[in-house]
This record gives sequence, C-alpha cells and structure tokens, in this order.
Amino acid sequence: MSLRLLVAPAALSLSVLPSAVQANTASSQQIAMLNPVVVTPVLVSRTTEASLSSVTVIDEQQLRDQQPVDMADILRGQPGVDTTGNGSFGKSASVFMRGTSSNATLLLVNGVRLRSATVGSPAWQYLPPAMLERVEVVRGPRGSLYGADAVGGVVQLFTRDDGSWLDFGAGSFGTMNAGAGVSGEQGGTRYTLGINRFRTNGIELRENSEERGYDNTAGIAKISHRFGDRGEIGVFGFHTQGNTEFEGSTPADDRNIDYALEVAGLKGEVMLTDGWQTKVLISQAKDESEDFANDVSNGVFDTRTRTVNWQNIFAVGAHQFVLGGEYLRDEITSSNEYDVTDRDNKAAFGQALLHFGPLDVQGSLRHDDNDAYGSKVTGAAALGYKLDTAHRVRLSYGTAFKAPTFNDLYFPDSPPFFFSNPNLKPESSETGELGVRGQYEHWFWDAAVYRTNIDDLIVYDGSRGSSFNVNKARIEGAELALGMDWQQWQVRVAFSALKPEDRDTDTVIPRRAQRLGRVDVDRRIGTVTLGGTASFQGHRYNDAANTQRLSGFGLLDLRAGWQFAPNWSTRLTLKNVLDKEYATARNFSGWNYLNAGRSVMVSLRYDVQ
Repeated sequence: MSLRLLVAPAALSLSVLPSAVQANTASSQQIAMLNPVVVTPVLVSRTTEASLSSVTVIDEQQLRDQQPVDMADILRGQPGVDTTGNGSFGKSASVFMRGTSSNATLLLVNGVRLRSATVGSPAWQYLPPAMLERVEVVRGPRGSLYGADAVGGVVQLFTRDDGSWLDFGAGSFGTMNAGAGVSGEQGGTRYTLGINRFRTNGIELRENSEERGYDNTAGIAKISHRFGDRGEIGVFGFHTQGNTEFEGSTPADDRNIDYALEVAGLKGEVMLTDGWQTKVLISQAKDESEDFANDVSNGVFDTRTRTVNWQNIFAVGAHQFVLGGEYLRDEITSSNEYDVTDRDNKAAFGQALLHFGPLDVQGSLRHDDNDAYGSKVTGAAALGYKLDTAHRVRLSYGTAFKAPTFNDLYFPDSPPFFFSNPNLKPESSETGELGVRGQYEHWFWDAAVYRTNIDDLIVYDGSRGSSFNVNKARIEGAELALGMDWQQWQVRVAFSALKPEDRDTDTVIPRRAQRLGRVDVDRRIGTVTLGGTASFQGHRYNDAANTQRLSGFGLLDLRAGWQFAPNWSTRLTLKNVLDKEYATARNFSGWNYLNAGRSVMVSLRYDVQ
C-alpha cells in the first residue's frame, strides 16, 4: 500500500473546500462546542484548531450518552487509535496510537504519568469510565514536552470535577454498576468526592471454558482553593482496585490478578506578574499487581513513580513561552530479584508559541538525563497558516523516544527462555505531518497525513532469549475526522488508514489493523435521546511473520435515554447488537481470545449540576 493510497481520504475531504468556504461565521458559543479548548498538546490552553495538532476530545456529554464499559469502548476507532485485548471485562488491553507499540502511548491522569515501569505500558483495562469527565487524545510525538514514551501520542484523562450524582445499573453477564458523588464550592474552595463499583461474571475467553469475572472499585477526591485571579492550590487523588480472572494454560486453571492503580498530587499555580505564571505539580503514581495460580501467589509487581514538575509560562504580547524542569523517579518492588530496582530521570524543557496574524509558529526542545539509558534530546516544530476564517493548514515535525522497561533491562534471567539486556538503547523516532482543518458554525472536518520512522526498535529474539535493538519500522498513515452539532443532532465520524511496516522483514507490525473507523450519532427529541455507534477494524496479524491472520470486524451499539423527571434519567444500552464474534489477539497455544457478544445494560441516574 503506497502513501498515495493512504492520502486518498484526506484528498477527498479537501475537494469540498470551495463550497465549504461559503459557510457562515460561527458564534463563539457554537465554536466552543466543535472547537474545544485543550491543554495536552502544548501544555497551555488552546482551542483544538489553534493547537496545530491532531486532537480528539471526548467530553462529559459523549461519555454519558455512550455509557462505555471500559477504555476500549471510548478509544476504539477514534482517529489514529487501535485497541486490542485478551477478551472483555478487565482483561489485558493495548492501545496502539498511529501504529506504534502499546508502551509508546503516554497516559496521563490529571497531568500525572501512570504506567507500569516493569512492562512499560498502562493497565488500560482497569480504568473506570464512570470516574471520567473528559478525555483528550493527542496524536503524534510529544517527547519534547513529556519525555519518554510519547511516540505515538498522549491520552490524558480528567476525572470528574462537577455536579453531584447517584446511579445504578444492571445488565448481561451478571453485570452491576453503582456510583455516587458530590461536589460543591464555598468561598473559593471547590471539592469533589466520588466512588464507583463495577462487577461482572464475565464471559468465556475461549470455547468450552469457564466465565472469567472482573470487579473494580474506584474513588476520586479533589479539593482546591482559588485566591482570586492570582493563584490556586489543590490536592487530588484517584484510586482503583479489584480482581480479574483470566485464562490459564488449561480451562481448569484458576488464574486471577489482584490489582491497584493510584494517582495522587499536590498542585499550585500563581501569577507572579501580569505576564508570568508559574505552576508546580508534585505527584505519585502507583501500579500494583499480584498474579495467582490456583490460589498460590505467582508474582508481585509494584511500580511507584514520583514526579516534581515545574513550569513557567510567559506572555509577551501575542506570544507565549514555557520554561520548565522535571524530576522523575521510578521504584519497583517485586517477588522477582531485579538487578536494579530504581532509576532517576532529570529533564529541562522549553517551548515557544508565536503568533503573527494568520501565521502561528511553535517550537519545543527537551533534554532528559536518565540513570539507565543516558541522555536524550527531543524537539518539535510546527507551522500553522489560516487560509481564511474557516480553514487552517498545519505542518509539523517532531522526535520522540521510548525507554526500555525494567523487564527489558533487568528482569532475572530464566535460561533458556529469557535473558535481560542492560545494554539496550531507547527506541528513537521522527515524525512529519501535514494537516488541514475546516471549522464552521455547525460542523468541522480535519484531515492529516503522516510518516513515522523508528530506529533501534526493541524486539524480543526467541532464538537468543533476549531483547535487542535490531529493527527499523516505518509507519505511514492518513486520518479523517468529521463532526456536526446541528438542531439536536450530534455526529462524529472517524476514519484511519495506515501501513505499519517492519523495514527489516517487510512485514506488517503484529496486531495492528490497517483500516479503522467509527461513527457516533445521537439525536435529542425533547427529553429523549437516541443514538448509536458503528465501528470497524480491518484484519491484523497476530505474529511478526504475518502467518496468523485475525479477521476484521464491525460492531454496532445502540442506546436510548429518557429524562423522566427533573434530575432523574434512565438509559438503555445495547452492545454488539449483531452479536458479532471477533478477536484482536491470539494465545500462544493457538486459540483466539473471545470477546463479549450481544449484551444489554439498563441504568437509573440522579444528577444535580
């Protein structure tokens, strides 16, 4: 597949420009609905259009309408985002951003990095959507702002911060969900407390097996105080824990994992002068798991990541500048004897956001110094030009890197199957992107093409039982996003095409689909809301040699909501309406992980905003 074919969707969208120019000028309120303010792409507040980035925002209303069960429901089919998993309900999951690896997408929760330092990737499957208010998905390298692992992009989750609520739901597979929360403000002090409980009997992960259940209990807490227009200080916490059952080597095996994820932080910001704001975030993130086999502990892995981040934002006329530093320390505790159990990372970074009428120029640079793998310098530059009041073209280039994990570097040798490699270097990447966006009163479109080259790809070599920096990869892709808010209709459309290629073997990188798409449609009729989501993923290969093909599939979800009294509403959600059997991963023994078939969920909710 050539880049010319990949560009076709974007080229098709650009062909509508002449007629689109005639669109009316949008009011500021309508623009805010379709061009929301984001903070993840450039550290400071910018509208999606002005950020010069490929960004998707899933807001509180969309989350409430769609009633997602897990992060895969939220992210599946979004522009540039591919999701896979070892079955439904709390089973191991991966997020591939623009074809990069699962530990090359950075996850932030309220600005705090959350992942396992041993395996290198976040535990997406344990994150509860019921605790979220907003999700920002930024595609493309962000290493020059966030450091390691932001190769494919960044997903930032913002926990709930407003309103009081009480809800209860029940559905297929013995699933139950209940939650409650309260928030308020008094004299400049704001607070939020929330709790949610989810449990399910689960499904069979392979034929003729047993149901594998999942339970999750999550809580959030925030309190902050604002000192007029001059500053704010606050603390916040997020915690989720539970147990998930999974498939062992035989159907009779009793395998399960106790897990806990946690984020806690102290943040402060103050306006030192009219043009100088300083921000400090002190945080700790935790990722804990203990694997059990037939009630016997099979391994404990505990990651603690402590971070101090300091940013200074300067406003000079129409321009902004950011200077900052970060100290990050990873510590692991395990039942396995690692050669090294901690590492420090010190970083300094800067960013310039320049505005010259229709022209915007952005540049950023970051230097990281890590105990384990030495120094890395990453940078990025972007240009944006407003063709008229409705259309902007953008061009960007950026570098990033993915750090080797503690498992790669220091996991105890297990001859002849595994040997750690303390000499591994970080993977390095460079990405170029061209994008165009049209922003109108009731709708928008955004098209982008990109190419990412990855060097020193970390690959496990089974013949030698260790990981090495051996391969190179090239990923070419195109994305198209459309959105409309008009006369009680809300529509979102996404399509992605990519070619994730291992250049050393001329094969497709495993478990990546080359075609992805999603359509969300919701219609409000008085106090009733009707909607649905259709998504598809093309075929993929489970193995590096491309001999194990997993078929593509399409899914259809339907939903309805009714606000039958002030503050009271009920919702009905139908998942996988067509009862499609599909798999995105295959076990080492050769069987496919099954996913949930047709299911129903009914919920009752009380809200005070």
